[in-house]
Amino acid sequence: MKRFLIALMVLTAVVGGLSAQINANTKDQLYIEVSAIGNLDYFYDHKMGMEMVGKELGVRTEYVGPAEYDMNAMVAAFEQAIAKKPKGIVVVGFEPSLNAIVDKAVKAGIPVVTVDADLPGSKRMAFVGTSNFTAGFTGGNKLASLIGGKGKVAIMLKPGQSNLEERVAGYKAALATFKDITVVQLVDTQSDPVVAAQAATSLLIKYPDLAGIACVEAAGGSGAATAVKEAGKAGKVKIIAMDRGNEVLEGIASGLISASVAQQTALMPYYAVQILFNYNNSKVAITSNNKAAGVMGIPNAIDTGAIIIDSTNYKFFQRK
Repeated sequence: MKRFLIALMVLTAVVGGLSAQINANTKDQLYIEVSAIGNLDYFYDHKMGMEMVGKELGVRTEYVGPAEYDMNAMVAAFEQAIAKKPKGIVVVGFEPSLNAIVDKAVKAGIPVVTVDADLPGSKRMAFVGTSNFTAGFTGGNKLASLIGGKGKVAIMLKPGQSNLEERVAGYKAALATFKDITVVQLVDTQSDPVVAAQAATSLLIKYPDLAGIACVEAAGGSGAATAVKEAGKAGKVKIIAMDRGNEVLEGIASGLISASVAQQTALMPYYAVQILFNYNNSKVAITSNNKAAGVMGIPNAIDTGAIIIDSTNYKFFQRK
C-alpha cells in the first residue's frame, strides 16, 4: 500500500510538472475571433465563449470586428488580426466573400476555424456551430404545433447568409409535411430590429389572416414582436424567434413571442479555440506520420445543437 501511495505521488508530481510546463509554454499564445454585428445581444455569447476558453486554457484571446454588418470593415479587422500573428483565428463565415482573407491567413501559417456560419469554399480547417437545417426544422415543427397545423406563415431572414438560408430550408421542410400550412413570404430583416419591425408591419397588413412568423436570426424576433404588439395581434400571430437576446426573453415572458430556437452559442468559439489549441500543442498520433498521411488530428465539424426556449424554461436563459 505504501509503495502504491509513493508511486501515485510520483505520478501526480510528473503530471503536474508536465501541465505546468504546457501552461508556461502556451500562456503567450493568442487566439482571435473576427466577426461583425457585434452590437447584437447574440454576440455577447461569442465574447463570453472566447473569454471562458482563454481562462481555462491559460491563453490570450481577443474578439474583434465591426459593430454593424459591414464586410469591408470585417476584412480590415481580419487583416489586423493576421498582422498580430496569432496561433489561430476563429471567424464567423457570414459570406463567401470572406474566403480570400481566410485563405490568406492559412497561407501565412495561421490556422482558421469557422463558427456559426461556415465557409466550405475556403481553406479553414474545421467548422463549429449549429446544424442550421436541424435548427430550422425544430423551429418549423414548433410553429406548426402552435398554429394547429394550418394557416399562413412567413419567414424572416437576412438573405445571402449560408447559415440563415439553411435554417429557412429546415423550416420549409418541416412545414411542408403539413398540407394546410402555406409559407406566403420570405422577409428581409437586414439584421436590424427596426427594419425587421417595419417589414413585419407591412407583412401583417398584406396578410391580415397571418397565423405565424418564423425568425431565423436574432433581429427578427424582437422586430416581429414590436409589429404584432402595435397591430393588436399579440397571441393571435405566433412568433418563433431565434436565440436568447434580452428582448426575445422579455417577449416570451409577456406572451408576445411564443418560443425561440436557441443555439448554444458560447460553445462555438469555446470549442473552436480548443481545436486550434490542440492542433498547436497536442498532436494526436492517429497514424505513424499524420502529415504524410494527410491527417490533421482534429474533428472536421462539431454540431453545438439547438434548444427550444418557451414559457417553461426562459427564466434559466436570463443573464444575471
